[in-house]
Amino acid sequence: MDVQTILDRLKAQADPNAVANAKRFGIYTTKAYGISAPKLRATAKSIGKNHTLAMQLWATAIDDARIVAVLIDDPKQVTEAQMEAWAKDFDNWGVVDGACSILFDKTPFAYQKATEWSSREEEFVKRAGFVLMAVLAVHDKRAKDEIFLPFLPIIKRESYDERNFVKKGVNWALRQIGKRNLALNEVAIQTGLEIQALGTKAGRWTAADALRELRSEAVQTRLQRKKK
Repeated sequence: MDVQTILDRLKAQADPNAVANAKRFGIYTTKAYGISAPKLRATAKSIGKNHTLAMQLWATAIDDARIVAVLIDDPKQVTEAQMEAWAKDFDNWGVVDGACSILFDKTPFAYQKATEWSSREEEFVKRAGFVLMAVLAVHDKRAKDEIFLPFLPIIKRESYDERNFVKKGVNWALRQIGKRNLALNEVAIQTGLEIQALGTKAGRWTAADALRELRSEAVQTRLQRKKK
């Protein structure tokens, strides 16, 4: 299957209403077909893993094609240069979250890029850094607590950023790290309190929302059971 065949297949499934509705969730793009996630996954499954084709699909700059690209790419073949090149193309949170949670978190560069991108000025690259922190906390089951601890001072440092998609990324990272186990929960709660004490508008929201979940009965009960 070549790129044009895939694009033709995607275009045949286009849903203009879905593209319009995406704006309600903050996804603004001029190149999208509005195809649902299940249909994109079905397309990717029919293609199979193909790094070269993934690179070609990403180059089309069509959101739907880019999601198929991250689904079919092989994380073992992804280079640091590729991650940087794709990051420069990030222009909405949907593609950012897809790339980070489906592909980039499985590469050898994931932790490095989480740290590096969190310091970047570009809104969606910076978001990508915190999305990586969040999804690594969920997906990397074998990682030791020590690998997540350096993320917490970064989360605190960047909690001032009022840009919506950065702020939500910071919040997501704090919550997911704090839901990993009781030890990290305690440190994440302390980080939330420290962010709260800074008194920034974005930080107050991030801390209040995260602390509410991290201290909740549901989370505490699950973590206590997990410890046993």
